[in-house]
Amino acid sequence: MKVLLVDDHPLILSALKAMMESIKPGVQVTALSSGSATRRSLAVDHDYDLVLLDLQLGDALGFELLGELRRSYPDMPVVVISASDRSSDVIQAIDLGAMGFLPKRMSTEGLSDALRLVMDGGIFVPTMSLGSTPAAETPAAEPSDDDSAYQTLPSFERLGLTPRQADVLSMLLQGKPNKDIARRLGLSVETVKDHVQAVLRALGVSSRTQAVLAVGQMTRQRRAPAAE
Repeated sequence: MKVLLVDDHPLILSALKAMMESIKPGVQVTALSSGSATRRSLAVDHDYDLVLLDLQLGDALGFELLGELRRSYPDMPVVVISASDRSSDVIQAIDLGAMGFLPKRMSTEGLSDALRLVMDGGIFVPTMSLGSTPAAETPAAEPSDDDSAYQTLPSFERLGLTPRQADVLSMLLQGKPNKDIARRLGLSVETVKDHVQAVLRALGVSSRTQAVLAVGQMTRQRRAPAAE
């Protein structure tokens, strides 16, 4: 597995690299400290299984770089790791195509579990309300292991998705637009739109961003018993 880690704080960069190497022995972690170095490196080789991107870089605006990476390398999964855990930042990152959001302020154990999840291809987002997408910044909910934080979400088994809808959900979580999903699955754009709406209804949400947040929280709920 090849991972690109981008963070401009040397100690954090070193600690995260060591943590990932301990979680998955044999993983190849390329650690970079700037946006410019990231652009140069990816121009030479963008064959990464995962990119972990800090939002606070000295020479680049994190959200702008995130959007740039998703446009330039749409098949490369990008997960944000940030000192912020504000709901508005999480939502903006997911809107721009991030496949997860890891707050650095989590406990060492919590961050290790989150890294393990995303390195296994899962989605991690902080616990937060899925009822709306706020236009202005709102305080983020404190992370909690209380199952009540998930009581409005169905289990994966109860979603009742068809195999094709499951395929659409998988690509939706990767930030693929409807036209791309249609091309990859050999479907019409209108059919994909119908499948997307069915997936959103099954999840009980009204947008792609909320779908990613819901799946992330469902994944945490599903893994919680095993972690106890």
